[in-house]
Amino acid sequence: MSEESRLFAAIVMGPSGVGKTTTAKGVADRLGWEFAEGDEFHPKANIDKMSAGIPLDDEDRAPWLRSIRDWISGRSDAGLNCVLTCSALKKSYRDILREARAEVLFIELDAPIDLVGERMAHRKGHYMPTSLLQSQFDTLEPLSPEENGIVVSVQDTPEKVIDDAVAALKHAGAKPAGSSGA
Repeated sequence: MSEESRLFAAIVMGPSGVGKTTTAKGVADRLGWEFAEGDEFHPKANIDKMSAGIPLDDEDRAPWLRSIRDWISGRSDAGLNCVLTCSALKKSYRDILREARAEVLFIELDAPIDLVGERMAHRKGHYMPTSLLQSQFDTLEPLSPEENGIVVSVQDTPEKVIDDAVAALKHAGAKPAGSSGA
């Protein structure tokens, strides 16, 4: 695929409560890319398990990650760039997502656990209980230098986080929808 026609999937990653949805929607709006909420790809059994305060294991996550990977490939096959949320806590999970037929870039949102816990305590209508936050941070394997992505602190304003994410995507060669190329 030529440099001009590369299709991108930006995956906004990190533990629950770091601001993945706010950031991903902001990036999608700014670039005119398709948006998806990774949590919507979870099978009902996973949602029921998390709602009961039981952390997911690798076996639970595998079909969910493959579903997200296949959705990204479908967007790419349709000639569309996309941005989505996915915790993508382990490198092995990100390896599955990188199998998609698009250039996958990760935007890791970084925040101290106490800040995230405070945000989660004020969040309404989400099935992920605050009690599972520590397990998410324990599972998190931060992006390594050889992985395609950036780390953005969420201690800044949501607008600054979105600015940083969009700048990184543009630096990687991603273009807004409607511009020349993908």
